[in-house]
Amino acid sequence: MPTEDELFAAVDSLLSGEPEMPPPAERARLREAAGVTQARLAQVLQTTTQTVKNWESGRSEPRPPRRQPYLRLLDAWAAQHPPEPEKS
Repeated sequence: MPTEDELFAAVDSLLSGEPEMPPPAERARLREAAGVTQARLAQVLQTTTQTVKNWESGRSEPRPPRRQPYLRLLDAWAAQHPPEPEKS
């Protein structure tokens, strides 16, 4: 049986909405900046290389159980590899 705190945390999570995934092109940029191949990412997330290609091309979106771990990885890569500033 869940605790009251667990239920409140679940409700708060639902109220705040799902975290936004970066756009597909940014997913690819972050992976490439980190020096990770699509095949290696697929291996880590226990999926296929084609699935990673689909995520990075916008043909599909990550779903549970891979969505949150993938988002955590992208967030960490984004902190390590910020986008280049726009040149004016």
